Amino acid sequence: MNIKNYLLISTFLCIFFGFTKNSTPQIETQETPTYRTINHNAFKNGEKLEYRLHYGVINAGTAQLEVKLLDKKFAGRTVYHIVGSGKTKGAFDWIFKVRDNYETYLDVDGVFPWLFVRNTDEGGYKINQTYKFSPLKNKVDNGEGKKFETPNGIQDMLSSFYYARSIDYSKAKIGEAFTIWSFVDDEIWPLKIRYMGKDEIKVSGKKYKAMKFHPVVQEGRLFEHEEDVTVWISDDENKIPLLAQGKVLVGSIKMELINAVGLANPPALIK
Repeated sequence: MNIKNYLLISTFLCIFFGFTKNSTPQIETQETPTYRTINHNAFKNGEKLEYRLHYGVINAGTAQLEVKLLDKKFAGRTVYHIVGSGKTKGAFDWIFKVRDNYETYLDVDGVFPWLFVRNTDEGGYKINQTYKFSPLKNKVDNGEGKKFETPNGIQDMLSSFYYARSIDYSKAKIGEAFTIWSFVDDEIWPLKIRYMGKDEIKVSGKKYKAMKFHPVVQEGRLFEHEEDVTVWISDDENKIPLLAQGKVLVGSIKMELINAVGLANPPALIK
């Protein structure tokens, strides 16, 4: 992963999930393939989350994630069209201009992707990807003539974020790690987050009940130690990231929630 990929939306996704290249999981097949169903109430049509990114003391940029119900179906199944976008602003835009756009077409009932589109321009470093997922065949087509076998329930960079929100953490034990297999840059990656218990946190003038996590990161890449990165998500049915911050090799970064609308459930606000 290029260090440039840790800015804005990429920063948020990469510090929420630790990118650790370990052994490839065993590829499982199903004699009678069926689409999975995950019962959750974490997000819905119309949800929009907005974040502000700080690099040190600099207000470096903004990012947003939006969920919309697609007006057509994939293989007869209802799909969300989810868009993540981010851009630098102010003086930072002159130093290192970023324009990021990520899209995932997410199965509503199964919380797995059908299609992933990535168009990013970060300081002139451009990535354009289109991944087509075949969930019953456990394959991904990268749009460039290559097909890859994948584990059941494989995610993309953006859908991983929403799948993580569908997980039930109510019985999680401190130190327990959760792994989400994801297809990133033509490779299979285990995205890992470690549960660190309950907490309370103030973000944008509001105080929330929260759950604290450490992404299991690759030490020495962007972060020196696993504990250098912390993410707080709301301790409610929404499970939205409230704050993500980390000490990187060349400073510190922080991404905080500044607005949330269209939530599926009441937020865990402390009055």
